[in-house]
Amino acid sequence: MIKKMFRHYDYSLIIAILLLSGFGLLMVYSSSIVVSVIELKQSSNFFFLKQLKWLLIALVMFFLTMLFPYKAYKRFMKLVAMLSIIVLLSVKVFGSVANNAQSWLSIGGVSVQPSEFVKLGMIIYLAAIFSKKQTYISDFTKAVLPPLIMIVVVFLLVASQPDLGTALIIAGISGVMIICSGMRMKHLFSLIGLAVLAIGFAAPFFLTAEQSSRFAGAYDPFSDPDGNGYQLVNSYIAIASGGVSGRGLGQSIQKFGFLPEPQTDFIMAIISEELGIFGVLFVLGLLAFIVFKGFLIGMRCKDTFGSLLAIGIAAMLAIQSIVNLGAVTGLLPITGVPLPFISYGGSFLVLSMIAMGILVNISSFVNMKQSYSTNTANTKGKITLT
Repeated sequence: MIKKMFRHYDYSLIIAILLLSGFGLLMVYSSSIVVSVIELKQSSNFFFLKQLKWLLIALVMFFLTMLFPYKAYKRFMKLVAMLSIIVLLSVKVFGSVANNAQSWLSIGGVSVQPSEFVKLGMIIYLAAIFSKKQTYISDFTKAVLPPLIMIVVVFLLVASQPDLGTALIIAGISGVMIICSGMRMKHLFSLIGLAVLAIGFAAPFFLTAEQSSRFAGAYDPFSDPDGNGYQLVNSYIAIASGGVSGRGLGQSIQKFGFLPEPQTDFIMAIISEELGIFGVLFVLGLLAFIVFKGFLIGMRCKDTFGSLLAIGIAAMLAIQSIVNLGAVTGLLPITGVPLPFISYGGSFLVLSMIAMGILVNISSFVNMKQSYSTNTANTKGKITLT
């Protein structure tokens, strides 16, 4: 069975994932040298070595989940849902504060961000529950309302940390999966309308003063270039100074204390400054390829659970990338969302590689079935002479 899986893995997808991860490690080193030495008084490879350790853990998880049959996750639907709620409540009670948000748990001296793993937990839960309810998916009360309550509870727990960026990403992923679940269009449009009304009504009460200031910083940064618009203005300078070919790898000026968080949320600005449009297109091209492959695998998979699981993973990667790039370019408010495979940070890197391992595993089953169908069709078309 394992030999068959190895023959049917989507190696173009695997290569794209490994290329992007390796490039991300390189850019974390380049963008973090000044922060490591000047601000933290550490060696120049401080962030690089930490990210390398996380990448090695992530690669192990990637290869393990590649081998683990994706259908087995369906059996853990209730456990995943329960653990998601428990871990988010634990953050509220025992979590540590960083960047004005109580989003972290320290386990054995290692800090992890549970809300990142809840993203994948919600994808597994929604894929399992919607595949289970396909026979009565048109019944809103029985099929859609129970998972919708779960989505709202998770959203509120994450948003109250406060981590509105992650909460909105979870809501966006859930929305894509609900659209693809097969529910009736009138129910879908009603949900969209309610969501818009709820966001419009609740936003003034949910947004903290800091979060509200981010809107002004995003859409009118030059009105306060030394305050709310500081980070975005310096991001613009980095992007503009990179031009077509860039200043050269390691030659960024903005990382010398001008652009805050150059190795995390705004690492794409450093890529643009150092490698120009070619570096940006390299990253965007690989991200778009992986997202495209994810949706393609979801459409080709005949198993509803596998299809929704692949679509949810692809949606997570796409939405996360859009939110990060939107913040870097001023199209969206700054939310502190990392760029997949590229930004410094262990929790989301490990989560992303686990999700990619599941996606590759789904692709192997899809390719095996297609290969079997083709071979069966060819065999039926042959005439055997006796």
